[in-house]
Amino acid sequence: MEQIWDQTYECMEREELEQLQLERLQATLNRAYKNVACYRNKFTGLGIVPEDVQSLSDLSKLPFTSKEDLRLNYPYGMFAVPLREVVRIHSSSGTTGKPTVVGYTKNDLKTWSNLVARFMTAAGVTHDDVVQIAFGYGLFTGAFGLHYGSETIGATVIPMSAGNTEKQIMIMQDYRTTTLVCTPTYAITLADKMEKMGIDPKSLTLKVGLFGGEPWSEAMRREIESRLCLSATDNYGLSEIIGPGVAGECPHKCGMHIFEDAFLPEIIDPETCQPLPPGSVGELVLTTLTKEAFPMIRYRTRDMTSLDYTKCTCGRTMVRMRKTMGRSDDMLIIKGVNVFPSQIEEVLVAVEGCEPHYQLVVDRVGALDVLEVRIEVTENIFFDEMKRQKAFLETVEKRIESVLGVGVTVRLVEPNSIPRQEGKASRVIDKRRI
Repeated sequence: MEQIWDQTYECMEREELEQLQLERLQATLNRAYKNVACYRNKFTGLGIVPEDVQSLSDLSKLPFTSKEDLRLNYPYGMFAVPLREVVRIHSSSGTTGKPTVVGYTKNDLKTWSNLVARFMTAAGVTHDDVVQIAFGYGLFTGAFGLHYGSETIGATVIPMSAGNTEKQIMIMQDYRTTTLVCTPTYAITLADKMEKMGIDPKSLTLKVGLFGGEPWSEAMRREIESRLCLSATDNYGLSEIIGPGVAGECPHKCGMHIFEDAFLPEIIDPETCQPLPPGSVGELVLTTLTKEAFPMIRYRTRDMTSLDYTKCTCGRTMVRMRKTMGRSDDMLIIKGVNVFPSQIEEVLVAVEGCEPHYQLVVDRVGALDVLEVRIEVTENIFFDEMKRQKAFLETVEKRIESVLGVGVTVRLVEPNSIPRQEGKASRVIDKRRI
């Protein structure tokens, strides 16, 4: 059997796991009801108390938590412990208003480190590895989550932080980095830079890449693996739930194992909010089962995915979630067709000269929806003669239309002209709502 960080929980039989989940859920509900006014008011509004939850099937009786709840209770209203017990605070970037603030007790940090150690171990990281973290350190949870997870395993950590691409590459060479942590789009940036510098990735000691922070396609995985000569794995997390450490891939890369002893997942229809049966594509909803400072009940992640409960060949029994297909609020309906950014990414990655940085701009002209796809392209294409540029545009437009089933307008933009947040490209601008 391959390396598993926590055999007891990761390979637990389903019946035993569900009993553990129920006990932890009841404890979480009591904690939230007693200490968080927002939850007490929500429960009262629905005429329920924590004791009404006697089985996991009662979960659907409970209220949802949304990002709006977190904003309304900014900064500390959702904390279930006094501030003196909180040893760490993180928050989102707050690009759409007030940031969402999350807190951790000492015990929460220990839990978090162990959860990250699980998916890092599953990806193939051991205490012999040198882990280079190219996420930005700060209020964003990504860098610290992977940092403490690496140290828990016993690996050597290089807290490089984001940016300074040439120096990143120099450190990879000189410090013999074996594991790279960053966003998938930044991995492509590193590959581009190495190519320009004439560095053969095979001359490096890289073996594993842990890429998260944004949805990415299988085509992008193939590109990263071939250009950086490593095994590229996906992991999933969000600040409101804990940060990275909610789920991660094993070497079989057939979905990300959700650590169900710590998080209770559901899939709902984003329109009706009704639970969907296993295997259905819908919005992922998560309830935390072990968090002390910041419990979340039925948090609407807005991430679209599906769950697979069949046992994985790696030996882990925990449910696997598919790579996120975009967000329920990023899912665009254009002329009656559901469009996910990841579908467009699949096309772009396959076109030579396209960068993996793109932006979808939706507008309404009269009664019709129009979709413009802005694509960063390599400099030689951007400055190409008009005739060749036009032919390139037509090729990309035709390929996208054949995949989506709707016509789009493609606009080529210069490299690095699409804004990034914490290393992530901003994918969708929907002007129809404005």
